[in-house]
Amino acid sequence: MQGSEYTSEYTSRYLDEVRQIASLVNEAAIERVVELLRETRARGGRVFFVGVGGGAAHASHAVNDFRKIAGMECYSPADNVSELTARINDDGWDSCYANWLIGSRLSREDLVFVFSVGGGSVKHNVSTNLVESLMLARRAGATIAGIVGRDGGYTAEVADACVVIPTISDDTVTAHVESFQAVIWHLLVSHPRLKRNEMKWEQMSQRGAERSFSIAMG
Repeated sequence: MQGSEYTSEYTSRYLDEVRQIASLVNEAAIERVVELLRETRARGGRVFFVGVGGGAAHASHAVNDFRKIAGMECYSPADNVSELTARINDDGWDSCYANWLIGSRLSREDLVFVFSVGGGSVKHNVSTNLVESLMLARRAGATIAGIVGRDGGYTAEVADACVVIPTISDDTVTAHVESFQAVIWHLLVSHPRLKRNEMKWEQMSQRGAERSFSIAMG
């Protein structure tokens, strides 16, 4: 019974934190990211999504959705495990993403989009491959955006637009940041200013509504 009560308290607290974070997220920062993505697409630039761990999974998922729904040319270095592991093995972890971006001819027309819990830090030796990617992006004149947590790290320092997920409790930072990264980039790709193609279930719902309307009208 004691374990069950503890679980109930944690679940209640966790969901309350979700509500708090949702109310605190900077909406203006989200809209700024929308505008940067629109500008990148308009000038024919590409979006390179980068992340580590859960962020890498977000990057891969985002590539799919932004290509399919928003009609944007997008890539992620984590999607080609053969190249990624070869670069790590031969050149080291720190440069693996940056060297991939060099091979992809990153330019001022493009945008580098970061998913990271801490945003990267050379001082603390955390996500240094993301930091080197952002250093390269700055040298190339590429646009930088990100969805990060804690204080935003190096990403928040150099980004043209950055959404920082507020910290409510120290023991749920990663869980909430990675959860809200998915919430926000889904908001972005479905945003009326970015969406070009309807999603499957929404399309089916619209067809059903149209069919019902036609029947009602005789």
